[in-house]
Amino acid sequence: MKSMFMFTLLALFSIGLLAEDGVGVGDRAPEFNLLNIDGNHVSLSDYDNARGVVVIFSCNHCPYVVAYEDRMIELHNEYAPQGFPVIAINPNDSIVVPADSYTKMIERAEEKNFPFDYILDADQTIFPQYGATRTPHVYLLENKGDHFEVAYIGAIDDNYRDAEAVEEPYLANAIEAIMAGERPDPEFTRAIGCTIKVQDE
Repeated sequence: MKSMFMFTLLALFSIGLLAEDGVGVGDRAPEFNLLNIDGNHVSLSDYDNARGVVVIFSCNHCPYVVAYEDRMIELHNEYAPQGFPVIAINPNDSIVVPADSYTKMIERAEEKNFPFDYILDADQTIFPQYGATRTPHVYLLENKGDHFEVAYIGAIDDNYRDAEAVEEPYLANAIEAIMAGERPDPEFTRAIGCTIKVQDE
């Protein structure tokens, strides 16, 4: 009985830690005001007229991100006109990964002709609020009028290696569900990618 009680306490404690480590589906999305590659600052509130926003924690160097960049562009081009633009946020420390510096972000965006905002979490305060751990890591937000609510968290799809072999386009399906007045199913998938880079304490 005592061991069962301790197990229950441990499980509840673990759930509590997870809840504090970022947002979950149904939570209010944290606001941000970050430097864009065009030199201007971008806030979530700048998108108040959108039906939703696709926040993707991204970067320059990660092979998983590189594999998804064209799909990110396609998703923006497909869904931004329907009210769901992509916003890419670089959460990596550029001292740890110089290839993810602000200057390199500008270069990469020009090289790939990114049609979406690409902003820098320079002091690394935003990604922990969302709970992002990987690049890419997706947070699909739905506009609820006075705030944005998290509707889907996880991966873009089920095959980073080959876009032609994708069987489950999780993010696209989630957007389509919201546009149809339904809840995404699934609402959560495991993000596959590189760990977010921070300096050692």
